[in-house]
Amino acid sequence: MRSFSNSTSAKGIAAIVGVGPKLGCSVARKFAQEGYTIAILSRDLEKLSRLADEIACEAKARVFAIRIDCADCKSVREAFEGFLSLGSVEVLVYNACEQASYKPSNFMAISPESFQRSLAGSAHGAFYCAQQVIPGMVERGRGTIIFTGSSASLNGFAGYLELSCGKFALRGLSQCLAKEFFPSGIHVAHIVIDGAISDPRNCLKEHNLEPSITLGIFIYLKIPKAVSFILFEGLPRVIKVQVHAWILMQ
Repeated sequence: MRSFSNSTSAKGIAAIVGVGPKLGCSVARKFAQEGYTIAILSRDLEKLSRLADEIACEAKARVFAIRIDCADCKSVREAFEGFLSLGSVEVLVYNACEQASYKPSNFMAISPESFQRSLAGSAHGAFYCAQQVIPGMVERGRGTIIFTGSSASLNGFAGYLELSCGKFALRGLSQCLAKEFFPSGIHVAHIVIDGAISDPRNCLKEHNLEPSITLGIFIYLKIPKAVSFILFEGLPRVIKVQVHAWILMQ
């Protein structure tokens, strides 16, 4: 992990939880280009550190790589304590999900332990992370929290019980937080991405989404007066990208 400095950019910190080579990295890179100090968090610190170096070099930004286990509240607390001492988290993007839940499975083959891990990765971790940043956002009277959802948060699919249960819970969490903390100036969005996302380093599969397609949405939802529903259709290699943002208008 790169050492923490004692200063951040004027825009504050954008914390991206659940960063890999696809959407998480692309979102972190975009916020870095927008002038934020970046904290990227995931379980694999070695891979994360390489991504941090790439983003820092490309965007000329401060980027911190921090290990986190979103299913462990102690790990989440310790991860956030490190960079919260540097400054305020203006944006939290929660993009984490238990990868095993994306693989189809028979209901009777799902163990209680596996089901618990899938819920922890999607919903528990989002809850833990939100609790770390909301107090500071309330104190400042501003802040943005963005949760990455999927079509599994709207419809259950045979073979994807673990994914759907976790994503349904995440959507409920986002709705509750939006309604409770809007009076405090905190804007909460739940983005439904209806499709698989390709690795930008590899050839795109026929129906997969490009990470760049969603980036403008993440930045746009940082704006307080963002619209409550956006639908993009007809874009190259995109089935559709839906955004459900529970943001009350000022």
